[in-house]
Amino acid sequence: MATILKTQKANALKGKRKVDAMDVDEDADAVETQVKRKKNKQRVLLLSSRGVTHRMRHLMNDLEALLPHVKKDSKLDSKNQLHLLPELADLNNCNNTLYFEARRHEDLYMWATKTPNGPSVKMHVQNIHTMDELKMTGNCLKGSRGLLSFDAAFDETEWGKLTKEIFTHIFGVPVTARKAKPFIDHILTFSILDSKIWFRNFQIVEKDPAVPNGPPQTSLVEIGPRFVLTPIRIFEGAFHGATVYSNPEFISPAAMRSALRRQQGGKYGQRKKAEEETSKRKDLRQMEEDELAVSKVFA
Repeated sequence: MATILKTQKANALKGKRKVDAMDVDEDADAVETQVKRKKNKQRVLLLSSRGVTHRMRHLMNDLEALLPHVKKDSKLDSKNQLHLLPELADLNNCNNTLYFEARRHEDLYMWATKTPNGPSVKMHVQNIHTMDELKMTGNCLKGSRGLLSFDAAFDETEWGKLTKEIFTHIFGVPVTARKAKPFIDHILTFSILDSKIWFRNFQIVEKDPAVPNGPPQTSLVEIGPRFVLTPIRIFEGAFHGATVYSNPEFISPAAMRSALRRQQGGKYGQRKKAEEETSKRKDLRQMEEDELAVSKVFA
């Protein structure tokens, strides 16, 4: 009987040790899972090419103020050296690039790229209005994190899903950003209308100043900046590679100006042709000189 009791106690101690060991293993797995939890380490390199105007510079300054995880670099000298941008992003420890390319006649193009391997989205920027130009009543804390609001139309097309993913990495401020403030007081909205992406920035107002008492009321007040993006192409790599998507509805500003000049030239040609026809009709209506004319009688 004593032997049986000793055996049961020994088995109970072994079972208790196994349970304790299992608890320790579960706690270790939980700690290891917390340690291996993926952190959002997004950094964006912001730069432009030579030839940008004052409005383009103010737009870049507004974006730098809105995104505390942005690193601003000097201008790129040549527009034909886009292959150097992934190396610049690597040197600045950035895994995203926002590059503004200026062309003639104040045409502005924006590249949104996931470096170093892509993909890249090239867009035409139109209807630029900066914060200083709009003079909106809204205001937000500099360095605060903003919510991203995407239109449901982004999920209806493949290029929309890819663009949404790239914008999420670029405009989504990570919690661990060095200059980020622990506040969320504005919303960055991206809407698709007429095959264009409309960007707006709104402040979240929790209480109406006209009604100081009562339940809190949430409203939105636009801050700025605002601009419109027209997608042109999506490339497989970073600033190069095979074309994944091409917008068939996009007409370049140079082609539009050329068509306008041709139209104006056509109007000039039609006017000169009308003048020639008028002179011909005048010549046909002119009567021949009579025999009793003064010039013949007193010749």
